[in-house]
Parts: sequence; C-alpha cells; structure tokens
Amino acid sequence: MGGMSAPRRSSRSGGSKKAATHSMRAAGDRPVRCAVLTVSDTRRGADDLSGALAERMISRAGHAVAARGWVRDDRAAIRRAVRALLLRPDLDALIVTGGTGAAPRDVTPEALLPLCERVLPGFGEMFRALSLEQVGTAAWMSRAEAAVAQGRLLVMLPGSRPAVELALERVLLPELAHVIRTLGRF
Repeated sequence: MGGMSAPRRSSRSGGSKKAATHSMRAAGDRPVRCAVLTVSDTRRGADDLSGALAERMISRAGHAVAARGWVRDDRAAIRRAVRALLLRPDLDALIVTGGTGAAPRDVTPEALLPLCERVLPGFGEMFRALSLEQVGTAAWMSRAEAAVAQGRLLVMLPGSRPAVELALERVLLPELAHVIRTLGRF
C-alpha cells in the first residue's frame, strides 16, 4: 500500500467538482475486519465467484477478510448466519452477497433488516443510481442496502459479479474506513 494522502475535497474552481472520499485509513487505524457471506442455493466454494471477488477487492484495498461463508436462500438460515457473525468481536463489517432482487427466493433484506438499528439509505440509493449505467432501468429492482447492526456495518449486495464489483469499487470501499471510524470501531 502506498503513502497516505489527504482526502480529496470538492473543487469550486473551473466548474469541476471532485467527490470527497475518505478511503484512506487515518494514522493509527488498523485494517477494517470484514466478513463476506454469500447467500445462494447454487453458488458455494469454487462456484462462489462474487464472494471471491469481494474478498479480493477488500484485501486489495488494505482491509482484512476475517471470515467467509455461504448460506442458502432461506430467511431463518440467513438470519442465523449473520447473528453468529455479529457475535464475533473481531468483525467491523459484514458484506452479504445475494438475495436482494425481486424473485420470491430473494429474502436477504427481510431476514436481516430486523437485526438492524439504523438503515443507511444512501448506500442503496447510490448503488442503484450507478447501476443504471450497467443494467439500465432494471437497476430499480435491486434491494441493495446498508445498515448498522450491533454497532457494525451490514451491507446487502446483489449476487452478480458486476454488481459486487460496482458496489465495492464505487460505493463501499471509498468510505469503508470512514464509516467504521464513525461507528467508533477504531
């Protein structure tokens, strides 16, 4: 990982605006410790390409994947798996891939929102706006979400590799250290 740099600030000169980011860890911050959980009836192990992609991207961003798992598309099973992860004191963030669409088997939000203290609606809004570039108007069918559960960040993503890559690269990873710091986990 390269040297530390100051966050980019919005520029008011020349009509050009850059989005402010907080992707760099502050001096003394440790890597954010994440869990990646895949929700799928069919993709696990070597077939879990989205979970593997999330793990690689999180690690490349200088954070740690402390746990990785799989659970079937079942409301009770999803909730049990996430509750078990929330009991781990070493985790700061849980990234759940899969089960956020409109199909009858897509029950990740229904399983997990009851565990949440606060929803962070801007995550889903931003993800859907950016998804418009990838999938067109089908973006509105995504129920991607972020919330705070037991003082940790809980992110629910679609299961497709392009969606995971978009969400991590353009929405989550640029602000991951910042949100974890805001939650008091550093």
